[in-house]
Amino acid sequence: MKAPAFWATDGPVARLLAPAGWLYGQLTAWRMAQAGQSAALPVICVGNLTMGGAGKTPTALMLAEALREGGETPFVISRGYRGRLAGPVVVDAAAMQAAECGDEPLLLARHVPTIVSADRRAGAALALQQGATIVLLDDGLQNPRLAKDFTVAVVDGGNPFGNGRCFPAGPLRVPISRQVAKIDCFLVIGGTVAGSDESLTRLGKPIFQAMLQPDPASIASLRGKRLLAFAGIGRPSKFFSTLVEAGLDVRAAASFGDHHPYSEAEIAALHQRAAAEGLQLVTTEKDAVRLPDRDGIAVLPVTLPMPAGLLAMAQEAIGRRRSAP
Repeated sequence: MKAPAFWATDGPVARLLAPAGWLYGQLTAWRMAQAGQSAALPVICVGNLTMGGAGKTPTALMLAEALREGGETPFVISRGYRGRLAGPVVVDAAAMQAAECGDEPLLLARHVPTIVSADRRAGAALALQQGATIVLLDDGLQNPRLAKDFTVAVVDGGNPFGNGRCFPAGPLRVPISRQVAKIDCFLVIGGTVAGSDESLTRLGKPIFQAMLQPDPASIASLRGKRLLAFAGIGRPSKFFSTLVEAGLDVRAAASFGDHHPYSEAEIAALHQRAAAEGLQLVTTEKDAVRLPDRDGIAVLPVTLPMPAGLLAMAQEAIGRRRSAP
C-alpha cells in the first residue's frame, strides 16, 4: 500500500480515524507484551515502529555480513509478506519468484541464507537444522512468538513517526511508549532524529545513525543519462532523493505502493514513456525482484555501513545469551 498523505499531519481524516487507531494500537500492544518462546540459538530482531519501509532489509544484511565476518553462521527469518508460502522453507534465490516467498526474502537470500516462515519459532528450528548459529528476524518487533535477545528498531530519519498516531489514523503500529521496553537501540537511517510527539532522544535508549550508500559502479554507469526513476517501496521519495543527491539527472519519477506487484502492462507503459522522452529506466533492488522483465531497466543497489558500537552491543547480547544457564 501507499502511505496516505494524511499520515504526515494530524488533520481531520487522522482525527476521524483516531478511535480505530487507538484500538488497533492497544490490541497490538497487548499482543506484543506476551512472553515469547526462547529458541535454541540467539535471536536478533530488526524491526520498526511504523508501517512501511524504514530500512529493515539493508539493516539485516549489514548485521548478517558483520556477524559472518565474526565467525557466525547467520540465517534470516522473514514472514514473506505477500508471498504465498507459509513455510518454514529455505528460500532458493535462483529458483523462486517474489510471488512465492515475498520480495524481501528473495532479495535477502541472494546475500545470506533466508527462511520464510509465518511461524517464527518453526523458522528458527529449521535454521538450527540447516547449521545456523544465530537468527536474524527481518521484522517481528511486534510479534511475540519468538523471544529476542537483541532488538534494533530502525527509524526513517526523514519521516520518523508521521503524525504520531496508530494505524489506520497514522503510520505507527503501537504507541511508541508501549514499544520502547522491547527495544535495545534505535538505528536512524538518513535525515535526523527530530520530529515526533515522543522524540527518540527522550526514550532512554542508545541511538545510532547511518546513511544508505548507493553502489558507486551503478552510479557511474548512470552518469550523463536522463533518468525515469520508479519505485514501489515504503517511501519512494527516498530512492528518488538518493539519485539526485548522487548527482544524477532524474527527469521523471513514478511511485507505486510498497511491495507493488508489477504487471507486464505497467512495465510496458514505463518503457513506452522512457522511449518517447529519451529516458533511462532505473529502480531499486527490492523492486527489481518483482519485475516480470528487467531488460532495459537499470538497478541501483544500496548498502548500509555499520555504525560504530552497534555490532559490539549485538555481540554482547549474544555473549550473555550463550553464557546464561
